[in-house]
Amino acid sequence: MFEDCSLQGRKVLITAGADGLGLEMTRLFHAAGASLLVCDINAARLEELRRDLPGVATAVADVADEASVAALFEEVGATLGGLDILVNNAGVAGPTGYVQDLSKADWDRTLAVNITGQFLCARLAVPLLKASSAGVMINLSSAAGHLGFAGRSAYSASKWAVVGFTKSLAIELGPYGIRVNAILPGAVEGPRIRAVIDAKAKTLGRPVEEIAAQYENQAVLGRMVTARDIANMVLFNASDAARSITGQAIVIDGLTQKLY
Repeated sequence: MFEDCSLQGRKVLITAGADGLGLEMTRLFHAAGASLLVCDINAARLEELRRDLPGVATAVADVADEASVAALFEEVGATLGGLDILVNNAGVAGPTGYVQDLSKADWDRTLAVNITGQFLCARLAVPLLKASSAGVMINLSSAAGHLGFAGRSAYSASKWAVVGFTKSLAIELGPYGIRVNAILPGAVEGPRIRAVIDAKAKTLGRPVEEIAAQYENQAVLGRMVTARDIANMVLFNASDAARSITGQAIVIDGLTQKLY
């Protein structure tokens, strides 16, 4: 049974793994027996994580900063002694507003974290994954990475870029036995999506309740997905059960009909 999935002995780096989706991934990978290094920009969250999950190594890092990522991978070498699985989870929601109202600073920061951060981590991870007998890279995109999303152009553009990046790396790294896939969550219930809903309601001048209902009902299953739904798919993808899956953009959204 897949519930018995074991990653015992696998060396795993999860970026932004101390909160939200990343924290749920960290919990499942920890339960599966992986040797974990978790980075996050929030030192306080990392301290909580160390208390809650003894044995998980942590590091403060900003994936959009080249020097910070270099220091993170020094920690990978010192703590894990190699790498089997990279989960490129770090991301920001970015600005909500019509394109003519967006600042370049907000645009740049969104792309810096959501796609350049993945590039910076992947670039240093690849030599380590090539040395592994079970190299896997999992890049977090979004349902907004295969659908348009009015008022969310910076975020959507960054998440489309993740899919192109993933498919290209899958071709580059396949000859070395390294699998690379993108996970595309739909609207994930939690504080982050609620903040997006609030911002969108203000942008459109419409009631928060109306925008929230659109997000809740946009999937044919009639509900948002959960962090556990996404973490389960990431764990499966990292495991040997997914040994022939690569270059895929895997959507977990309850079949979104429309993004408003």
